[in-house]
Amino acid sequence: MQENETVKFKAIDDEGRQLDCEALFLFESPETKKNYIVYTDHSIDNEGNTKVYASIYDPKDLKSDENNEFAALPLKPIETEKEWKIIETILNEMQSQIESASNNDSQTNSTSQAE
Repeated sequence: MQENETVKFKAIDDEGRQLDCEALFLFESPETKKNYIVYTDHSIDNEGNTKVYASIYDPKDLKSDENNEFAALPLKPIETEKEWKIIETILNEMQSQIESASNNDSQTNSTSQAE
């Protein structure tokens, strides 16, 4: 997955419904030697937050069509608390980077408006 590239795929939920999903990011953990995908189906929880999921995937299954869409991407559940901690740490780091970039943009915009 290239930077700024959108990867869309189909997932099946616990009730057997097919969901249209979008990958937020993919990574391989040096600790577990597994590949992870963090993604969303763009649904919203009770608090107004976009739902985000994480699963294990095999990079060999990442074969997309010309629209960067996958018919279905076989996903495996996260198996251990250690894996969840790794994913949580990365999510927190990314959230901090996004917030920092957002704060910098806000400061730049307010500075520009003040001039």
